[in-house]
Amino acid sequence: MSVVESAKKSAASESEELSAIAQVSRQPSFRLSTGLLILAAAVLAISTFLPYWRMRLNAPQYPKGLFVTVYVNHMEGDVAEIDGLNHYIGMAPLDEAAKIERAIAPIAMVVIGLMIIGVAFIHSKWLAIFAIPAMTFPFIFIADLWLWLWYYGNNLDPTAALSSAIKSFTPAVLGTGIVGQFSTTAVLQPGWYLALLAAILAGLGLHYRRVARQAAEKLIASTRE
Repeated sequence: MSVVESAKKSAASESEELSAIAQVSRQPSFRLSTGLLILAAAVLAISTFLPYWRMRLNAPQYPKGLFVTVYVNHMEGDVAEIDGLNHYIGMAPLDEAAKIERAIAPIAMVVIGLMIIGVAFIHSKWLAIFAIPAMTFPFIFIADLWLWLWYYGNNLDPTAALSSAIKSFTPAVLGTGIVGQFSTTAVLQPGWYLALLAAILAGLGLHYRRVARQAAEKLIASTRE
């Protein structure tokens, strides 16, 4: 095969590829997919400013309860008071938990959002994997939270004043749990639900992107017959 013929075939192949991309872009489901992916990135970004999880500690000396509210990068609430109570059973201070996760969270959320935007605007089916972090993030958050709760409840200081009065335990991630003479109530907050919505939107975006690609492939195949 001559160099000229090789160049012609290469040009023809590139032309077909560009034609296929154009056909995909013209599909209504492609535009819907792009909109859903952009919306997923926006919703995920908004979630970072809202709380993801909240726990209430019900103690006799605190009739209104004590609260700790968890965001992706910090905690708020009655952290000092809860630490004071936890000190007696040998539990580590809450602020020492998930330091790495909270430190990298702002950058990680920006990166995840940019990955979704990349999927929205770059025409490559292989980039679909870039949406996986957004689709799994809310569940990774819950899993990481459970691991830290397990670690805190199962690594009590044996020299603490009330260490002999309480056995190892895992505080409830959701619902009601018992910690010695106290009870806890844990619930998910708006930020987590927005992250879940972003995951669903990203999944739908990938679905409609696939629908657009399949429709374009059928159209191209029909024109070749």
